[in-house]
Amino acid sequence: MTFKEKIVNHHLTLLQDKIDVYRDMISGLADDAQNDAKSSAGDKHETALSMMHLEQEKLSAKLQEAIKFKAILSKIDASVSGKIIAVGSLVKANGLQLFISAALPKITIDGVSVLALSPQSPLGSQILGKQIGDTVEVNGSRFVIEDVL
Repeated sequence: MTFKEKIVNHHLTLLQDKIDVYRDMISGLADDAQNDAKSSAGDKHETALSMMHLEQEKLSAKLQEAIKFKAILSKIDASVSGKIIAVGSLVKANGLQLFISAALPKITIDGVSVLALSPQSPLGSQILGKQIGDTVEVNGSRFVIEDVL
């Protein structure tokens, strides 16, 4: 398995774990709301139900974001590499390993730290379409493209 394939698989696993946790939490809140509805009445009951509903909405938004990121990653063919930076490229710039995909947590694979960047992020949008040797400047920092996989 290539380094880039390991990165994609690791992020997919992390995202699936998040999706499972969010679904379990949403299901638990729904069960709690149903059980609470059977045994309570009054203002406290209405407040508790309202709080549970708000929490469900927050979790649903996080769930949708995780599903969206997983869909983006699932479309990336990690076996493909090109000289021009695009979504799915693994870029070495200023000694950093940057994976152009979605805004995901920093991970370490085989002892190497990898930052996943959204193509819409300031740095991600600047390096799209660039190649080895090109430079970009973002927020006063200059980045030199050292390698593209």
